[in-house]
Amino acid sequence: MANLALKYRPKTLNDIVGQEKLLGETGVLRRLLEQEKLGHTFFYGPPGCGKTSLARVIATHLDRPFYEMNATSFKIEEVRNIFKRYQHALQKPLIFIDEVHRLSKNQQEVLLPFMENNAALIIGASTENPYYALSAAIRSRSHLYQLQPIDEKTMSAFLEKVLQREEIEIEKEAKAYLVFSSSGDLRAMLNLLESALAVQTPVVLPVLKQIRPHAMQAGSSESESHYELTSAMIKSIRGSDIDAAIYYLARLIDGGEPAEFIARRLSILASEDIGNANPHALNLASSTLTIVKHIGYPEARISLAQLVVYLASSPKSNSAYIAINKALKAIQRGEIHPIPDHIKTHAGNYLYPHEFDGWVAQKYLSKPLHFYETRKIGFEKTLWEWHQKIVREKKP
Repeated sequence: MANLALKYRPKTLNDIVGQEKLLGETGVLRRLLEQEKLGHTFFYGPPGCGKTSLARVIATHLDRPFYEMNATSFKIEEVRNIFKRYQHALQKPLIFIDEVHRLSKNQQEVLLPFMENNAALIIGASTENPYYALSAAIRSRSHLYQLQPIDEKTMSAFLEKVLQREEIEIEKEAKAYLVFSSSGDLRAMLNLLESALAVQTPVVLPVLKQIRPHAMQAGSSESESHYELTSAMIKSIRGSDIDAAIYYLARLIDGGEPAEFIARRLSILASEDIGNANPHALNLASSTLTIVKHIGYPEARISLAQLVVYLASSPKSNSAYIAINKALKAIQRGEIHPIPDHIKTHAGNYLYPHEFDGWVAQKYLSKPLHFYETRKIGFEKTLWEWHQKIVREKKP
């Protein structure tokens, strides 16, 4: 059997799946391509979402010579030779640079004059947002587009097409795992399928799990059961039921949910549901997220369990969560008020609190607004007592 990822690589814009916002009938990228107005472009998104394939399709669509490079092995002289070769050509080349966030400042400066003169169409790609890695000069001459991970519905439809065309026998549970564990990466899904086919047919779940014991990336699964298990774990922690929370954590781990995804969800909970009732919860959640990124399973299960027990045992408060939501709703309703003159930059009549033993009466809003309500739970009670002591003791 031919390499499936290569065989099913998109060849036209219509073959690219999962990027309807950019490439649908009214998608901005499609419209720019159809009018041949596409300028220098940088794509970013997770592995397997189609960045390189899209660059190749664009080159074909525009009928341009295509040169593919990687920033880690980028040679300035090689690029200069390409520009020189097409110096007087009517059709300029398309140069695709992968991992563009790794381009050095010197390499970017070499590209600048050629981008300015449109000596080639430059397209870059990265799994990271390259905004801060690219110089202001590069950014001003290009556009940055985010490609989305491919959702499970699209992944499933694509898999069914491949299975039917290749006449592959596969169990229902194996199909679901192929989609879920590939986390929006079509190439990874086809590679896993191909490896499983080399072992036995029909393709079965145990073989897939031996090849790939856990899902590849964090948080992109849209499997209802995994969402439900995550929800059950969060609600159990919020309800301070340690055993239930540990049980659902174990279900998630056994089901192949990535450790990083679980840690991210727990970090959100630490702010949303515990907050300043125990501010150390966020510190531990942050540390756990960092740890599991580096150690992975099976050891990551211990760090996650430690965090779950700590969060379930902590006092709970959603005061900060409610306050920011109220403030955002007020702004979205049109509550846009001017900043008082005395707290603007370089204001001459600003009263510096440190010169008044830490607090002085002055207005910070042009109109009175109220968003925060303390629950006086755990350390949040201490924080509120500190706040009240500061304000009350200094009031005349």
